[in-house]
Amino acid sequence: MRLTKREITGFQKMIFSWWKTHKRDLPWRRTHDPYKILVSEVMLQQTQVSRVLPKYTEFLQRFPTAHALAKAPTSEVLRAWKGMGYNRRALYLKKATHAGKFSNSEKELAKLPGVGTYTARALLVFAYGKNIALVDTNIRRIITHFFFADKPQKEPVIQHVADELLPQGKSWEWHQALMDYGALEMSSKGRSASGRKKIKPKVPFKNSNRYYRGRIVDLLRERPMKERTILKDVSASVIDSLLKDGLIERKNGILSLPT
Repeated sequence: MRLTKREITGFQKMIFSWWKTHKRDLPWRRTHDPYKILVSEVMLQQTQVSRVLPKYTEFLQRFPTAHALAKAPTSEVLRAWKGMGYNRRALYLKKATHAGKFSNSEKELAKLPGVGTYTARALLVFAYGKNIALVDTNIRRIITHFFFADKPQKEPVIQHVADELLPQGKSWEWHQALMDYGALEMSSKGRSASGRKKIKPKVPFKNSNRYYRGRIVDLLRERPMKERTILKDVSASVIDSLLKDGLIERKNGILSLPT
């Protein structure tokens, strides 16, 4: 699919016009520090902005630089991550800051633990001002809705349209505007991009391995515990998976957070 110049300029005008009166003031938009941008991007993975806002500020107060996070004990990082879920993200973030600095190469950034193509490109746009097109969940929904009548498309097709829509020299503003539009306008009144009413989900992952993994880490944030005590409520496989991922440690029958 190839867009006409009129389609491109018309869409850009519509998005920027909407954003002029609806833009969100988010703390990670007030910095171009690649470390702070990375923290926000990792926190925002599968997590709502409302949950990230207080944790982002708190986390940066405890670990203000990449060097500070890299040097911090893993147990301290996991305790600071409490309430965010997906605890492996905290480990990935700590490992990604090991060098204390970040490349401005997409290829090199994508090699960092927990950093895929989108996060690498987000760093290039929001920290380094690169004029490249991002595609996250919100942007994919917008493109699918406006240019494909809500019919799902393959990733290369969506990326091609995103590339065409990108206004030269305004990548930072453009992506912030798109993300706000997707989060606020497309999701208004509890409806999806297609206009269908969303179904409120049940408590996610209840009684699943993911649920019990999170519960164990939460318990060990408070204090080390005997493994046999925890085994009264969960299977050994759950504990083994946490040990394998480096989220907990075992010593003499006692489980604890990694040191």
